[in-house]
Amino acid sequence: MIRAFGEWHVVRDARRRVARGRYTALAAKGDTRDIKAAIDFMSWLDTHDIDLQDTTQNDLERWLVDHSSRHRTVVTLIQWAVARWLTDKLAITRPSKMNDSGFLDEQDLHDQLRRCLNDDTLPREARIIGALIRLYALPVSRIVELTTDRFHRDEKGAYLTLDRHPVLLRPKLALLIEGQIAQPVTDSRMRQQFGNGNGYLFPGKAPGRPRNVIGAHNLLNQLGLHVLSARNTAMIEAATSLPTIVVADLFGIHPSTAQRWANSAKDDWSVCLAARLT
Repeated sequence: MIRAFGEWHVVRDARRRVARGRYTALAAKGDTRDIKAAIDFMSWLDTHDIDLQDTTQNDLERWLVDHSSRHRTVVTLIQWAVARWLTDKLAITRPSKMNDSGFLDEQDLHDQLRRCLNDDTLPREARIIGALIRLYALPVSRIVELTTDRFHRDEKGAYLTLDRHPVLLRPKLALLIEGQIAQPVTDSRMRQQFGNGNGYLFPGKAPGRPRNVIGAHNLLNQLGLHVLSARNTAMIEAATSLPTIVVADLFGIHPSTAQRWANSAKDDWSVCLAARLT
């Protein structure tokens, strides 16, 4: 059962995502968690001499009481099994990613941004990544893929191109990025003592590769600059202050995703969008 679930659902879906674009290390980690949760659940059924096809809602809820942290991950197996008539319909829903990680207070978000811009005791890469998350709601997977040629200066200021559009940077953030380009740090033991040309803004240990996404996540979380809650809050702020089409265009997300954020923020920019299209 686990082999069928892993090969025909998890791996097959992963290959589809690879074909559509980039399959990140975080996505692989999530898929691994789904398989581990499936193993745990099936092992629990074996221990209690319960066949999957005979699993009841009460059985599932008993398992969730003792494995509450697995709620998000086991839902993948349950939905797959129900869709294929391998078990009776079980009432389990996937927790919303939008609300699951929580949000920061608006003042906390701004305090953390000031910390990123001003606290010289923090690693420079953490300050830059943390600031980009809090200003532009960028996921870490996109930030580490940024290349140095996306940064430029002119007589009006410093700009960083996000997706297709350059955005004007705050002066302190621009200085941090210039320092990173001039002397990028690959890890605590090794520095590159040369300009990075059009390479990655955050080069990894392996030549020609960006910084590890999971490592960047862990670094920020260890410094108290939690990623998901900050990004959720930054996205909500953007959704409440900008039209949906602008949020999608600026941040490089699908318009339907931007609309969901706008709906979550109780803002409806459909009138503005209709006006733009007429």
